[in-house]
Formats: sequence, C-alpha cells, structure tokens
Amino acid sequence: MAGAQSRRFDRAGRDVERRQPDDLGQDTAAHLRRVGARLLHRLSQRAAEVSGGVLGLGRLGLRRRRPGRLTGAGKGPAPLVGALGGSVNGSSGQSAKARVTALFERLAPGYDHEVLRLFPFSADRMVARVPIAHGDKVLDVATGTGVAALTAAQLVGSGGRVMGIDLSDAMLARAQEKARALGLSNIDLHCMDAESLEFRRDYFDVILCGFGLFLVPDMAHAVREWCRVVRPGGWVIFSAFAPGSFEPLAGMLFHALEDAGLIAEETRRPPAWQRLADAQACRALLAGAGLEDVRIEEEVLGYHLVDAAGWWDVVWNSGLRVFVESIEAPQRDRLRAEHLAEVARIATADGIRLEVNVRFAWGRKPPAKGA
Repeated sequence: MAGAQSRRFDRAGRDVERRQPDDLGQDTAAHLRRVGARLLHRLSQRAAEVSGGVLGLGRLGLRRRRPGRLTGAGKGPAPLVGALGGSVNGSSGQSAKARVTALFERLAPGYDHEVLRLFPFSADRMVARVPIAHGDKVLDVATGTGVAALTAAQLVGSGGRVMGIDLSDAMLARAQEKARALGLSNIDLHCMDAESLEFRRDYFDVILCGFGLFLVPDMAHAVREWCRVVRPGGWVIFSAFAPGSFEPLAGMLFHALEDAGLIAEETRRPPAWQRLADAQACRALLAGAGLEDVRIEEEVLGYHLVDAAGWWDVVWNSGLRVFVESIEAPQRDRLRAEHLAEVARIATADGIRLEVNVRFAWGRKPPAKGA
C-alpha cells in the first residue's frame, strides 16, 4: 500500500516510476534532440554495416526473404509479417512490433504525400465524432505524422493538451515539424507503446487511434489499456479500413506479384488491416474493455488519383510498400511498368478511383458511480 501511495506522476500525467530515467523532466525540444541523435546514430551505424559488407538484418529486426523466381528477387528489407501481410499475434509479437516500427521509419518521409490525403480526411472525420472541448486532454495513439493530434490540438485550445504517441521516432519528428509550422504549443509527442501507456488512470478526456489498432499484437489488451487512462465519461475511438478499401487496385497489385513469382510465403496471409474488417469484431473490442454506448459507423472517403502513377505513389508511401520494396530495382521497375499499364486501363475521365472505406468505432467509459 505504501508503494501505491508513493507513486509520482509528472505534469503530463505520465507515471514517473514507469519511465526511463533519461526521459524524466525533458520537454518537447529535448525529446526532439534525442530523436535526432538516435536517427543519426542509426544512419551512421547502418552505413558502417553496409560499407563493411554486413547488412545486420537480425539487429534491424528484419528477416531474409527466400529468393523469388526472378533473378535478384529477395534482396533488401524483407516483407514484414505483422506489418501489413500476416498475423501479429503470438510469441513473435515483440519482433513483429519491431518490424512494424522499422517499416514506418522508412515511410515517414513520404507519409504526407498528397496521394495519401485519406489520412487527414479520415482523421478529421474521426475527431468530429467525439466531443472534444476547449481545455480537454486528448491522447492520440499511433499518431504517425500527427494528423489527428494536430486537429485535436486546435480544438482544445491553449487551455487543453494533446499527447501524441508512436513507436516511430521519424514519424514523431515529422509531426513536430508540422506542429511548429502551425504555431501549436499545446501538443506533446512521445515515443511510447500503445499497449503499455505511461499515464495515470482516468487522465484523458478522449483517446484517438487512426488506423493503428490492427497493427498492435494484442488488440484487446491495448483497448483495455486505453480505457484505463481515459476518465469516467470519456470517449475512446479508433478507425480501421472497411471491406472494399483499395480495390480493385490492391488486388491487381497482388495478382501482378503472384504472376511474377514475387510473393513471399509469409505475405500470402490476409493483410493485417483485415483483422478489423468485421464490424462486430470492432464492437467486441470496445464492449469487452468495458465501454458503453458503443457505436460503429462507416464512411466512404475515396477520391480520384490523377493517373496510374499516383497509385504507385500510394503503394510506395504507405504500408503497401512492404510488398514491393524487397524486389531488386530492375525487377521492381519492370513490375511497376506492367502493373501501371494494367491500372491505366481502368482510368476514367476523372482519373483512377482510390476506394477508401473507413470504419469508425467508439464508446464511452461509464461515468463514476454517483456522478
């Protein structure tokens, strides 16, 4: 009991006893300095490994891929089980989490590409579905480049605070750049695991998670953890892709990969986003964590790409890259040309339609008794 009474929390509500000593008392600027230092260290380390002829795939959390049918296939980062092609459950959860993090480190520079405007579109629609008021405290889980966190920060105003967490330092650095450009000083960004939050119980008014839950190894545990830190009467909401998203384009890509013999065995499993393809699975996660007033809604947020090349920009700058980046450049260039020629055949006067069907699921933590 004495230990429980002596627990200390910082001004952001983070559990001091659960944090690493070098994280204590650091402000956002210090966090960014650490991010930059870690990124430079990783880049220099990887350059040394490559120049020495050692790629060090094991330390980077990557797996060697079996060679495909085409000469040279199988070099480069391996398709990530648990990133977008396969299960993230089981004893390999931690290694899958490391691979997902590595993927998004690589994606960060192009994640705000205009062809991926589905992310800010859906973030705005997610934020609009829950009551966020001036002065509120909001947590954005798997914040990425901060699209939802930045919207929430403008709603809570100077009297509120938004925390954005992610496992990718590169994504967080992008989010910080955007916050600075918008002149927002009420947002804090931290490298943190969605399944192990360093915040005290009943702290936040609203918790957001856009397209991140299906990448978490134990989704039920993660949602329970979110419910722990949201206040009684507060809201938890997440978004996921509903059936039909990216079709027929994604299907055409997978067929092209299959025909070329470039699909690794581990990527033959259903993509990770399909873990939340069933609306009832979304409902069960929220209800199982003790939330009430659970609601599920779907919204079509698709749009047209200018041409077939825009679809490849979607692939290369999103998680779909995992299916093509391991192919050696000459074979990938040939695949790209053949695939985009096929995609161009379905173009209309408006361009290439990118179907994006988004499911929003949210619920409220029961108010405290007597409230």
